[in-house]
Amino acid sequence: MAEPARREDLAPAPGMTDGEFSTGILPCQALDQCIASGEIAADQPIGPELIQPASLDLRLGTMAYRVRASFLPGAGNSVAEKLTSFAMHSFPLTEGAVLEKGCVYIVPLLENLKLRARTGAMANPKSSTGRLDIFTRVITDGAEEFDRIATGYKGPLYAEISPRTFSVKVRTGSRLCQMRLRRGASTASDTATRRLHERSPLIAGGELDVESGVALSVDLSGDPKSGIVGYRAKRHTGIVDVDNVGGYAIADFWEPIAASNGHIILDPDDFYILASREAVAVPPDHAAEMRAYDTLVGEFRVHYAGFFDPGFGHDAAGGTGSRAVLEVRSHDVPFVLEHGQTVGRLIYERLTAVPDRLYGQGIGSNYQAQGLKLSKHFK
Repeated sequence: MAEPARREDLAPAPGMTDGEFSTGILPCQALDQCIASGEIAADQPIGPELIQPASLDLRLGTMAYRVRASFLPGAGNSVAEKLTSFAMHSFPLTEGAVLEKGCVYIVPLLENLKLRARTGAMANPKSSTGRLDIFTRVITDGAEEFDRIATGYKGPLYAEISPRTFSVKVRTGSRLCQMRLRRGASTASDTATRRLHERSPLIAGGELDVESGVALSVDLSGDPKSGIVGYRAKRHTGIVDVDNVGGYAIADFWEPIAASNGHIILDPDDFYILASREAVAVPPDHAAEMRAYDTLVGEFRVHYAGFFDPGFGHDAAGGTGSRAVLEVRSHDVPFVLEHGQTVGRLIYERLTAVPDRLYGQGIGSNYQAQGLKLSKHFK
């Protein structure tokens, strides 16, 4: 298969200035324009707090539907039609409600889209959502894939939500997922990624390994003072309110784990928070997505695709030394995870232009310059 077009081969579009491209992920100022033009609309005003450097936070709507099973509507079908067959009951979110772990819910989002013909979108759980082990995906009418929004899509957005470890309280306006808009194909080839690293180092603390993305490995060396390498979620805990920042004691929900001779054994279906050995940096004109490593190398998975906004870990935004936090689960059998083992790859994508603001630059970013870090809910 041929590599995607290299960054240096893509010239600015007619009428655009140097440093602007016709293909790529849209930066925050372009998202502002999409909101102003009605490409992105909502039942409630879209405030600036929802707009990240290259992504938009999506908000839960007023109702939730408990469903028997996850589903995709398929071509020609709407989510609302499927809900008439699969919904077990519905309940309002306006005053807050608990989503029970192990159950599956569909929630219409406040935002809806009227995308242009060349514009599509991708969705991801927000960082805090993944660290709470809330399995969250976005669905559209006619969708045959989760989290992929077809170019030119016009219609409502829905979130599929399944808490895996903690029961959670949510309400109208809670933000569990985020969306980025893309025009054309903009994923960097391996050659372009290496050249990007030469211009602006993408990782530190490890060897650059580029093959369909930049390899990330797990850090099991242990904190010099505490010896802690990660946390394992407790099986029986209280409810986590997703909007209660800093409201919970770590010890009530997590147990620290230490490496034994540079390895740990992942117990099947337990949920772990670990950190990458490498420090990660995302240049201001790029964004990145962490994709799970091929499970053929072992029955474990870093199972939430993570999105890194421009400026994450970058010197210019005060992020020197930022590590990628890994949400890890083993399946079927216990698995030995060793220090330095590759667990995921970072895929870098160019933006159409440098955003007006970067991750960590006074916009309430919670995870800039992070090491091993639980979600913002724990203190």
